Amino acid sequence: MKLSSFRYLVGQGFDNVWKNRVMAFASFCVLLVSLLLVGIAVLFYVNINAIIGGIEDKNEVIVYLSELITDERISALGDELLATDNIASVQLYTKEEAFEDLKADMSDQAIVFESLGDDNPLLDAYRIRVSDISRMDETLSITRNMADVDSVRSPDTFVELLTEVRRVVTIVAVAIIIALLIVSMVIISNTTRASVFSRRREISIMQSVGATKSFIRFPFFIEGMINGFMAGVFATILTWFAYDSLVDLLGRFDVLGTIGLGNVIPFSSIYLLVMVSYIVTGSLIGAFGSVLSTRVHLRYRAANM
Repeated sequence: MKLSSFRYLVGQGFDNVWKNRVMAFASFCVLLVSLLLVGIAVLFYVNINAIIGGIEDKNEVIVYLSELITDERISALGDELLATDNIASVQLYTKEEAFEDLKADMSDQAIVFESLGDDNPLLDAYRIRVSDISRMDETLSITRNMADVDSVRSPDTFVELLTEVRRVVTIVAVAIIIALLIVSMVIISNTTRASVFSRRREISIMQSVGATKSFIRFPFFIEGMINGFMAGVFATILTWFAYDSLVDLLGRFDVLGTIGLGNVIPFSSIYLLVMVSYIVTGSLIGAFGSVLSTRVHLRYRAANM
């Protein structure tokens, strides 16, 4: 294709947006709504995962050490734990620290501690956090079999519940996103087809003067891309406004902090990725949707001539 022809066809694509502004606006609206539905569903899933991850970070396992363990062995065991796969962090919790915390929590039972004198019945321990709670049982099994480990305390029921919640959320979210994608594609296809059909006279005239199929389809490609690009830009703006407004509204309730609201991803940190995803997806769907619909129409006309 010559450069002059390319410029002409691109110009025709831009002109067609204005000449057929009613159908162009309809296509824009359908693309905008479709992008918003899928985009919001994806952002919701990503943030649910972030919130669950925040709850996971608060999950803690206590590894109690043998009563006869030496200071050298305590240090060595700490290094051994830290080097274990799936253990993210290790923090020593001495029996002296545990005893002082216990006395603070049971300040109304001072007489009990006075009877103990200098005796400390507690054990040194390590507080550890795991990277992946789905591998909790495997990690705990390794930890329990280490030398000089007396016992391990872990919130098994909580871990099982959290793992099941994440599995269910993932399945439901993926199903919703796939359903929205299918519905969006069907609606976009029908709208694009209607737009092309409304201009069948224009296409017929171009065919009558000997225009090739590529020459006919290219302006529709540019027109669809423009509609998709604009839908992506507006979808980004609306998502940003709605996202920040919702986060600000939920942030007013302190109770949400206890379920990991602090782990909600700030839109300012992902806006570029969201904008690129919206614009690229909208442009591609708009452009190729128009081309495919035009191709179907041309084949139909060719079959009936």
